[in-house]
Formats: sequence, structure tokens, C-alpha cells
Amino acid sequence: MSQDTITLEVQSRDVLGKAVKHLRKDGIIPAVVHDHGKPSIVVMGDEVQMLKAYKKAGMHHPIELTADGKKYVTLIKTATFEPKKNRLTHIVFNAVNRNEKVEAEIPLRPHYDEGNDASPAERASLMVLQHVTTVLVEATATNLPDFLEYDAEKLVAVGDSVTVADVIAPAHVVIKAEPDTSVASVFEPSAIAAANDAAGGDADAGDESTVDSEHESNAEQNTQSDEIRPGGKKEFEDKEQGHDPEKK
Repeated sequence: MSQDTITLEVQSRDVLGKAVKHLRKDGIIPAVVHDHGKPSIVVMGDEVQMLKAYKKAGMHHPIELTADGKKYVTLIKTATFEPKKNRLTHIVFNAVNRNEKVEAEIPLRPHYDEGNDASPAERASLMVLQHVTTVLVEATATNLPDFLEYDAEKLVAVGDSVTVADVIAPAHVVIKAEPDTSVASVFEPSAIAAANDAAGGDADAGDESTVDSEHESNAEQNTQSDEIRPGGKKEFEDKEQGHDPEKK
């Protein structure tokens, strides 16, 4: 588990709705903090610093957020990017209690014995396909690991596979995924090539973007709906009171 502390300073903002596009032109990214069902806190921050924090924290590392002098421990819920230039446009933070258990998707990667940089199957010119790239875990926010590993040394021959049960996790981290969920399997390269040909050569197209697509939404309307949904309560309250915080 990484002990690095990620900090980010933001400021409150009065600019809401479509007017936030003017902020982005000036290198300012709008964001919102959801705080345990309390009214959302609409904020903004420097684009470079916000992107740096996102790249370091992902969706699972806590960020110590300072908003107008008030401090929060937060996790990034969503990060929205403009599709053409892949430019950050909005972030939603969830405030969490340091000692409260939370759930998060943690990246998975293979673990090899010392001196190895590939599984036994790969060293024998076989192909290993990793079926899942993250695993859902529960831990206190400050104990969330930056990644978890699975025992890739079990991947030796065609047909071998590892499951969530083979994922190595610290004692304070509880894996919520089903133990028999397949994580990675061994295939003959020719079998993969045949399957790819049968699919018109597109069997694996876009696979490399799967992880990011789970964390990034390119729909601008999603960012505006998040601005009025702190913990799932404010949206209902606003409708009842006839108030929309995204309208000036």
C-alpha cells in the first residue's frame, strides 16, 4: 500500500451550468464535493493540479482536499474528459471518514517469483489473457492499496487460470468479488488468432481503453447531474424545494 499523501487545493465557485465553459478556457476545472448526504459543495481548481492529482490517485487513493480552508479526505468518484482532445473537464469527489470503511475498485496486476518478468506460460510462448483489470475491495480510506497482485506463477499450461481467490491482499483489505471469478487464463496463440479472424479482425479492438472508460465519462450532461446529487439525497431535496443549483 502506498503511503504517499496526495493533496489538492480548490476554491468555491459561483459559476454554474453552461457558464463553466468559460472557466475551462482559463485553465480552471469545475468540480463538486459530495459530503455524506449534505448539500454538494461546488468548487474549482487549477487544471494542471487537478489532472496531476487524478493521475496519481485514480479512483482508489485518498486525496486530502482543502476547499476555502476546510479540509476533507476524499476519493474521486468520476472524472470527465472531453472526447476529442481527452482534456479533463470535471471531477466529482466523495468526502469520506478516515476511519470509515469504503469500497473501491483496485487495479490488478500479475505477481511473478523473484527473477521472473513473465508467467511460466508466457515463458513457454503461450498467451495469457487477463479478463479483469480491477477488483472490488473494502477497507478504510487510508488503507486502500494502490494495486493488488494475483499469483501468475500458477499460469503454466493451456487451460490454466487464476481466480479472485489467487489475489494477494493485506489482512486489512477485504475482497468483495466472488472468489471463483476468473482473472486470467492461458491460451494457445493460434486459438486467439483464429478467434480474432472469425470476428473479422476486431476481437480485441479497443481493449486497451477498457480501464479508462470505466473511470471517465464523456457525457457533459452527467457532470451537471452530479452537481446536484450529494450521496443521492440532494437531488430529491432540490426537486421537492424547487431549487436547482446548476441554474443561475
